[in-house]
Amino acid sequence: MTALALPLLLLAQQPQPPQPPNPSAPAVTAPRATPTGVPVDPKIAALQAKALADDTAYAIVEGLTTEIGPRPDSSPQQARARDWSVARLKAMGFRNVRIEPYLRENVWERGVETAEVIAPFPQPLRLTALGNSAATPLEGLTLPIAYFPTFNDLILAPAGSLRGKIAFVSNQMQPTQDGSSYGSQGNARFTGANVAAKKGAAAIVIRSIGTDHGRGPHAGGTNFEAGVAPIPAAALSVADAANLERMVKLGKPVTLKLTLTPRNVGARPSGNVIAEVPGTDPKAGVVLIGGHLDSWDLGTGAIDDASGIAITAAAAKLVMEGGRPRRTIRVVWFGDEETGGWGGRAYAAAHAGERHAIAAESDFGADRVWRFETNLPPSAATIGDRLAVALAPLGIVRGTGIGGDGTDVRPMHQRGVAAVDLNQSGLRYFDYHHTPEDTLERVDPEQLKQNVAAWATMLRIVADAPEDIGSVVPRP
Repeated sequence: MTALALPLLLLAQQPQPPQPPNPSAPAVTAPRATPTGVPVDPKIAALQAKALADDTAYAIVEGLTTEIGPRPDSSPQQARARDWSVARLKAMGFRNVRIEPYLRENVWERGVETAEVIAPFPQPLRLTALGNSAATPLEGLTLPIAYFPTFNDLILAPAGSLRGKIAFVSNQMQPTQDGSSYGSQGNARFTGANVAAKKGAAAIVIRSIGTDHGRGPHAGGTNFEAGVAPIPAAALSVADAANLERMVKLGKPVTLKLTLTPRNVGARPSGNVIAEVPGTDPKAGVVLIGGHLDSWDLGTGAIDDASGIAITAAAAKLVMEGGRPRRTIRVVWFGDEETGGWGGRAYAAAHAGERHAIAAESDFGADRVWRFETNLPPSAATIGDRLAVALAPLGIVRGTGIGGDGTDVRPMHQRGVAAVDLNQSGLRYFDYHHTPEDTLERVDPEQLKQNVAAWATMLRIVADAPEDIGSVVPRP
């Protein structure tokens, strides 16, 4: 995806949480004309103004992170979160609120996780085990490290060259507005352990996939191919990884002691939470929106993804208050995204025979929406034109890519369901993503409201669109 330019003041602000909002952030208003002079529907302008003054989304994030906290899938905390969500959505006035249960297989739980340099410069390091990591012996592993500046260097290591060693991959991630560096640098986490295991490594540690410079490690999952025995795998905090790299560059062999005791506890129940704004035309298809209820366990999951479920639910509530839409809006708080996307697959299987108009999710924090992209059939292409006019007053430009992002809704896009993406700025998201710092203090209330205004605008236009929104070419 190509980042389109917006004023730096709009995109690169660094808010000082919690309240009051960042004083350097420009106020967002809802003018009645776009920069090109095309008039905005007065009803849409009024909806945007109402959203920009609405605190519903912030209250949801505050409530979920305060009353529940971390929500690993299939954990007791997440079971409480599902019950909390049902009560909250009913109180907001949604209809048909329910939990759709599913069975989550291969549930992984972390245990003890420590690391220390034994030689030549003894000192402790901060790290966290990666999801699906194997365990070390209870007494830990004490072995020399094999240093790789980048993931590509690890790929080029000769077969068998890592026997008796702990691989250390130190690639660095840089902030990007569209989040594309997560895809390019994230492979060190997504598949690095698999590659190291195939080359004989006893374990692997990586520099956290994040853009911060602190000592809070970034959690996340790693994956092993069928037939590859998992090895212990962990992410060092960015600062500790940089320190370890400096030690290596001094030219002396570095020995690391690593202790990880995660375990796989088998299958456990989970579920998606569903709520609806019933439409007037059941044949027009469902507008599916939402985010994921689960989170990693180091923080309280405020930006990932309490904000996403709050944004979409608050927007749907505003639309509901303005009168029944043509299409039913279905809000889904998916049970599992972080550890394999079980929630999205369970939803797609449960609703395979039901017509959906579009599927869209919010799962990139709480900073401003700066771009939208669509994947609509030719019969509904004019919906994108109307969105471009209506979203422009909020500082949102039209992208040139094909919409259809998101783990939770990918199974629907793979079935040919159309898409509208509302892309948030990723310039600071990966400072906090999957870290202990993912807390309410990372959420700027004003930027959160701009998200709600964008989603409410999109929902009002799409849910009421007179065009037929048929299927599109399935996404891979």
